[in-house]
Amino acid sequence: MKKPGKVPDYNPAERPRDLTDRAFRISLWGKLIDGLLETAGGILLLIITPDQINHLARWLTEGELSEDPHDFIARHILKTAHHLTGASLVFGAAYLLAHGLVKIVLVIEVIRDHIWAYIGLIGVTALFVVYQTYRIAIKFSVSMLLLTLFDLLIIYLTQKEYRRNLARRQAG
Repeated sequence: MKKPGKVPDYNPAERPRDLTDRAFRISLWGKLIDGLLETAGGILLLIITPDQINHLARWLTEGELSEDPHDFIARHILKTAHHLTGASLVFGAAYLLAHGLVKIVLVIEVIRDHIWAYIGLIGVTALFVVYQTYRIAIKFSVSMLLLTLFDLLIIYLTQKEYRRNLARRQAG
């Protein structure tokens, strides 16, 4: 039997109450999928060589470049692949693995409703926002801007849900 005035156990990752809860739930699952993809990408970067990446880039762009030798995207892909070295692959792998694994752990712990994970998710995401903002300032990238905006949304929704969670715990 429920005590009067007691707030029922509630985990927004399981049963969203309103639009904010739904957005929080969707963003958590998006972050989890992103973390899994980053982890897989990091593992892939540890396995493949710069020569294999160059070969793949040439294969992916040869059809487009045969139609338009000045295609911006195809040329950008080739240029980026050509500049990859073993050291940059290791850095990229380490970055993706660290970013991906931290996201996976924190999102799972938020879904499991561990209060410390909310703070961890906010803090880690804020650190990545700072780094991403630095990268945008050095060399603008639409994809980096979109990622940063998504991370800012995650921070907002997580802090809002953290406060609701604290209020629920104090009331209970």
